[in-house]
Amino acid sequence: MAKQIERVIIIGLDGAGNFIKKTETPNIHSLLEKGVLTYSAQANSPTISAECWGSLLHGVSPDVHGLNNDIVATKTYPEDSRYPSIFKIIKQARPTSKLAAFSAWGPINHGIIEQSVQDHSVSQPDAELVESVATYISENPDVALIFVQLDGPDAAGHQHGYGTKSYLASITEADQYVGTILDALRKAHLMDSSLVIITADHGGGGENHYSHGSDHHQDKTVFWGCHGPGMNTKMKLKEGFPIMDTAAIVLQALGIEQPGQFEAEVPEGLFLEQAIIDKK
Repeated sequence: MAKQIERVIIIGLDGAGNFIKKTETPNIHSLLEKGVLTYSAQANSPTISAECWGSLLHGVSPDVHGLNNDIVATKTYPEDSRYPSIFKIIKQARPTSKLAAFSAWGPINHGIIEQSVQDHSVSQPDAELVESVATYISENPDVALIFVQLDGPDAAGHQHGYGTKSYLASITEADQYVGTILDALRKAHLMDSSLVIITADHGGGGENHYSHGSDHHQDKTVFWGCHGPGMNTKMKLKEGFPIMDTAAIVLQALGIEQPGQFEAEVPEGLFLEQAIIDKK
């Protein structure tokens, strides 16, 4: 019998779009090619970090969650919002669950995820951040959810231009950081009971070589992939799969009912029945 999903790890490469097709990413590809992978997933509009990470973590579109970069930089996410994050939903359903957020871009931990439900929260540059993630994994094998955001690709895109040699090199570097996290899971013997989701919040270089935010396909189109026990690896995600659906997928993987206000949906056929923990 296949192992069940005991934890979910979300790894986000900020600003990476679907450029993993155009540079060396051996760690990402070696994992996701054994799971489910699409290069045609769609970010929310506007294609800006707060709006996109907000939708991925809250399961609703930006005009519903109301987040933008200015808001998340200056305000904490309200604890009484009608649109809680998956962190809050998991903690309410299962109060003893361990939940951890690791973000190179601090406003995610500050303004997108509720403060009350971050059992462990770290904001550091990418290189130090992944070492913190690896240490946390080794010391907390019973964790239920880990969210990791790496900032290097987006920073390189803004500085050098999206799609440039320096930008693509930053994605290859991010892949090495992903490898550090995957190695930690393997060393802790957690890989075969973990759902690992790897994606980007948006791309860049569509209407502006050094920026993003438009509905241009280069800004909106991103890669999305997952690997874990009991996933339907023969499934092809539909063209334009919305990354917002990540929120619903995480809850289903952990056997937690999604709230009625969710716009996120679980793609039909993504899960094989034995993968889902029965918590009822």
